[in-house]
Amino acid sequence: MDRPIAAGQLKEKSLFQDSDGSAVPAKTMCHNCSKLKIFLGALAFSFFAKGFSGSYMKSMSSQIERRFEISSSIFGIIDGSFEIGNLMVMVLVSYLGPRVHRPKIIAVGCLIMSVGAFLSVMPQFLTGRYNYERITVSVDNSSTSVSACSPVSSEGLPVTDATETPSTMINVGCEKTTNSYLWLFVLVGNLLRGIGEAPIMPLGVSYIDDFSKEENSAFYIGLVRSSGMFGPTLGFLLGSFCASLWVDIGIVNTDAISINPKDTRWVGAWWLGLLICGAVNFIASLPFWFLPYSLPKEEENENLKISHLSVQGDHCKTDPPAQPQLKFSEAVKDFLPALRKLFGNSIFVVFIFLTILQYNSLVGMITYETKFMEQQFNVSVAKAIFLIGVILLPITILGMFLGGFLIKKFKLHITEMAKFACITFIVAYLLNLLYFTCNCEVLQVAGLTAPYSGTKHLSSSKHIYMASCNAECGCKVDQWDPVCGDNGITYTTACFAGCKSSSGTGRNMVFHNCSCVEGQGLGPGNSSAVLGQCQRESCTKAFPYFLALQTACAFILALGGTPTYMIMFRSVSPDLKSFAVGIETLGGRVLGGLPAPIYFGALIDETCLKWGTKSCGGSGSCRVYDTKEFRNVYLGLIAGLRAGCCLLYIVLSVLIMKHFKPDGKEMTDTKNAERSTSKELDTANKREILPGLRTSEESEETYM
Repeated sequence: MDRPIAAGQLKEKSLFQDSDGSAVPAKTMCHNCSKLKIFLGALAFSFFAKGFSGSYMKSMSSQIERRFEISSSIFGIIDGSFEIGNLMVMVLVSYLGPRVHRPKIIAVGCLIMSVGAFLSVMPQFLTGRYNYERITVSVDNSSTSVSACSPVSSEGLPVTDATETPSTMINVGCEKTTNSYLWLFVLVGNLLRGIGEAPIMPLGVSYIDDFSKEENSAFYIGLVRSSGMFGPTLGFLLGSFCASLWVDIGIVNTDAISINPKDTRWVGAWWLGLLICGAVNFIASLPFWFLPYSLPKEEENENLKISHLSVQGDHCKTDPPAQPQLKFSEAVKDFLPALRKLFGNSIFVVFIFLTILQYNSLVGMITYETKFMEQQFNVSVAKAIFLIGVILLPITILGMFLGGFLIKKFKLHITEMAKFACITFIVAYLLNLLYFTCNCEVLQVAGLTAPYSGTKHLSSSKHIYMASCNAECGCKVDQWDPVCGDNGITYTTACFAGCKSSSGTGRNMVFHNCSCVEGQGLGPGNSSAVLGQCQRESCTKAFPYFLALQTACAFILALGGTPTYMIMFRSVSPDLKSFAVGIETLGGRVLGGLPAPIYFGALIDETCLKWGTKSCGGSGSCRVYDTKEFRNVYLGLIAGLRAGCCLLYIVLSVLIMKHFKPDGKEMTDTKNAERSTSKELDTANKREILPGLRTSEESEETYM
């Protein structure tokens, strides 16, 4: 084993850590610029870029569902394709991490993410304009008034959807049914994003931990991760802006559109933000091409500057050593032993199970959070996305940064970090249970959730839409173009409201002489209806309380997030850190990030009361949900998964306190064991070391 070089020898050589942990000599000339700081900045921006594009895709879930007329479970598959991409390369990238040029691999990953974002935009340019579902009303030639209710027996009137049967619409424009599968472009693009993002976390974090002081490592990682959280913040803000724009902006006259962003048929300019995300990911790749394979350890770099303070000119620069050749056969040979060492570590195994449950709850919650806010609290998707971006994510950033700062400030050991993380999560879970108090009434839809008499709740059925007040209108059951009657009841179409005349155009159209509204005890003068669903005022008033509660939970969870993450680094051997990060990320995403959007979406689909209809037949995206069932499914899944997390946090804390026992002022942890140079001390300390921890002398230099 190479011995540390004396300070006086630093004029001749500098000590670097090679991929196998051995010392490698290099030319030394002291340069005051720290490339570690440059790497920190570049990695923070790459975290920003991946968070920016990832959060934007999450925020566009409802828009993509509606644009391609797909269910939530299908979008869950699209969302899960990102995790499939991670699965394809994560283990290999993380295992080979210390043996390859990490900055350049990260650069390649950012480029792949850029390609994926641009590929996802292709459907917008390959398909025609978006035609939202609506009825076509008959026109009275003697006036400008239009009628939604046209008697079935009438002949000669230019009546379309209001009197046609569904079969007459089938095959109209069905030559373009391939458009229904254009969402596969989005799926493949998301898959590429997953492949590209795979190396950023394990290689970037291990690079920082390898070349920074141990006491600074947690702070740097927390700083990079919290800086990266500005990406999701701006991603959600961009999503809010794009969701408020019409999907075909610049092509159609938006004044002629009869729906607004609160309508469940509204589709925003989802493609516009993806173009911006692709450009940002491309820019993020540029700095990494110019960074070296390895860097001097921070302590060595500082000693180098002091000992060469008087050296001038070109003799002040430090060139990194040449990259060693990677022998693939040796890497493959060591793979299974390394895997056994990791999973022989009981703390790491519990940590992996904890990560899987946390990924399930977090990914499921974020994917459908905007849909939940829209359906539960009667807010537009654009507003929901905006509030997440300006309130929830900044408070999460603050919590993550403060968590890393507390570790550095109080120099928390692994047992203290475990206790801190456990307490914060349990407190957040108890607050999470209060979500169930923020309930909201179900939207009252005539013939769907309320009878035409307006007094009793009904279960959904294909036959309850018809009533005596609209029996002669010949309405289509499978349409959704809602109107709100003066009685506060929503009708699936103006036809089902029995409206026989109207005034105004576009969004300002008002229907009059609605026979079903008259039947609610209102006189003929009050039997009108306006476009759109009726507003639920009680739901809107409960929204601020829900948002405040969610903000408090997000801050507390984020506060314990960095200590939880550092437990993994302190419980595995240095040579397995990159591999451990990869396994942790892989397990979380494959068993959490991949299935969570799918089963969350499938269960949410079960709460749908009214499905949209595609132009060529078949169900589209959901128009109306049973808000009570939606709340119970969505919040119940999150609460159940986090209950399991609470149990695992307790188990993890007990294991850590058992294996890392206090010994005076120091901890008999991996660090102390690996500092030992005596074989006798190594043998004695092995009882205190976990099965998966490294005890070889090769790792001694890492802690020197």
